[in-house]
Amino acid sequence: MVVELGYFTKVIKRIGIIAISVIVLILLFKLSVFYMPFLVAFILALTLEQPIRFFMKKFGFKRRTSSIIIFLIAIAIITGLLVWGISTLVSEASNLMQGLNTYIDKAYTQIENISSQFDIKRLHLPEQVEKVIETSNDDFLNNITTWVKNSLSKLLDFLKQIPTIAIYTSITLVALYFMCVDKVYMIDEIEHHLPTKWVKKLGTHIHEIITSVGNYLKAEFILVLVSFVISLIGFYVLNIIGIEISYPLLIALGIAFVDALPILGSGTIMLPWAVISAADGNIELAVGLLVLWGIMSVVRQFLEPKLVSNKLGIHPIFTLIAMYTGFKFIGVWGMVLGPIILIILKNIFSTLIDKGVVKAILEK
Repeated sequence: MVVELGYFTKVIKRIGIIAISVIVLILLFKLSVFYMPFLVAFILALTLEQPIRFFMKKFGFKRRTSSIIIFLIAIAIITGLLVWGISTLVSEASNLMQGLNTYIDKAYTQIENISSQFDIKRLHLPEQVEKVIETSNDDFLNNITTWVKNSLSKLLDFLKQIPTIAIYTSITLVALYFMCVDKVYMIDEIEHHLPTKWVKKLGTHIHEIITSVGNYLKAEFILVLVSFVISLIGFYVLNIIGIEISYPLLIALGIAFVDALPILGSGTIMLPWAVISAADGNIELAVGLLVLWGIMSVVRQFLEPKLVSNKLGIHPIFTLIAMYTGFKFIGVWGMVLGPIILIILKNIFSTLIDKGVVKAILEK
């Protein structure tokens, strides 16, 4: 009886630890939005770690010197890409809004022409149906106008957020600098303030979690980046050979975003676009899009097994559920954090299975 009571107490203790761990993860998940600059800096620091070590090994530099060099190179590249990307996006967005106004004017003119030539009274419809049809044109145009106004309002709201974005960016860069330069010192400080027993036990698990999360982020980043680069270059090539693609950067960003979602892919945009183009008589554009989609698919099929298959061990449907859960909790950023939390929980659960905790709970 004493043995069973002791065993029961031990199991309850382990369940309590699991429950506390889950609660802590949920709190971290909710608080991650507020500490996003530091999370982004941490991810970037992990990305820059290998180049820093390469400089230390290849040129014999100290960590501080290597970190500063890599940090400055990264800032130069990121700044250049941001300047080009923002200027191109602003230009394409401006052209898109002007194009929308033109389309709205054309639609209004066509609807007016159709209305002037069409006498609804000849159909002898019920009076209520006639009123609905007569007012539908105005409602349609009003809805489009409202949508355009809302889009412009959101664009202005985004522009108002630029100072906040600048502050977030500054904090991220400063945090990234310290994480790169003082990594060894920071780890030593953390280990110094923790019991040695904790350091030994947590060290292995934290390393496994960081490795898994790093592999996931690296795989997703490379696949999305490849899709973005191929689609963007492909669109510019099509423009050069005379097949016009409007707003190439905006469309390439949209394709990259969709390609990042599990189950979905670039074909979600490219295939319907090609079919519509062919139906509209633009065979050259349809063929160009299909060829571009084929190249993207072949490259992805080649890279994906090397980057994902044996590193994550998570089915895409569970990744999709994690992204949706994250989105419902904290919005767009949750789509990034959801799979990361899933990977952490998977590692914790795997550890509990290896330790026999889950088996002990289920079999007792």
